[in-house]
Amino acid sequence: IFVEEESEVPEGATIVFSAHGVAPAVNESSARLGHNVIDATCPLVTKVHVQARRYAADGYTVILIGHAGHEEVVGTMGEAPEATVLVQSVADAKALDFPADARLAYITQTTLSVDETGVIIAALRERFPAIHAPKKEDICYATSNRQWAVKEMLQEIELLLVIGSRNSSNSNRLVEVARAGGIAAHLIDDETDIDEAWLEGVETVGVTSGASAPERLVARVCDWFRARGVERIEPYHLMEEDVVFRLPIELRRELALAESQG
Repeated sequence: IFVEEESEVPEGATIVFSAHGVAPAVNESSARLGHNVIDATCPLVTKVHVQARRYAADGYTVILIGHAGHEEVVGTMGEAPEATVLVQSVADAKALDFPADARLAYITQTTLSVDETGVIIAALRERFPAIHAPKKEDICYATSNRQWAVKEMLQEIELLLVIGSRNSSNSNRLVEVARAGGIAAHLIDDETDIDEAWLEGVETVGVTSGASAPERLVARVCDWFRARGVERIEPYHLMEEDVVFRLPIELRRELALAESQG
């Protein structure tokens, strides 16, 4: 059962915090409600949360580059709300009003456009040359790799289908990358969203997915094309991703307990 707020979950029930992460206030509320919490926050998001707390504790004003209302941004801003300012665009960056000697640091949402984020960071550095930067960029490797792959693919395709949810930031960025390169692109939940009119006059279609879309959806889209007589379907391979995240500690404990009792 999907919920928007932890207050919707009955007292004592099990709740899973999504990969986007949550604000500390949500953890506190779940504790009061006696929830059995499984924290599935992506470690890359956790890293941004830790940066926000550290910068704020060190007296910095934290500039968060991200999209207002996105779950990840809400959670990150909740780590140090009194010290965090959201910047969504170059215009926002240029409109910031801080003294020249202000202690500033920036962090970013993990699912942004690499190119657009780079432009915003450049604008911040131009305005505030002494602004403190993360030691390593915050944008998720799976997000940046997919954007890079789409850019490379554009010269070979006439249409891009991106499998992902409407509220998926990194999926929407893939659509934008393709359209910025002059290629028609559409975001689909699965094969049932494909409009055959999109395919008129198209010889080659690219298929990609958001970072959290299950592989079975990609397979189903490929099967949709096979069912319509498409015989040549090839993987577009640029690099091997070998990053592996461990299961949440709560699940590891349950598995260990089950194994010991088995």
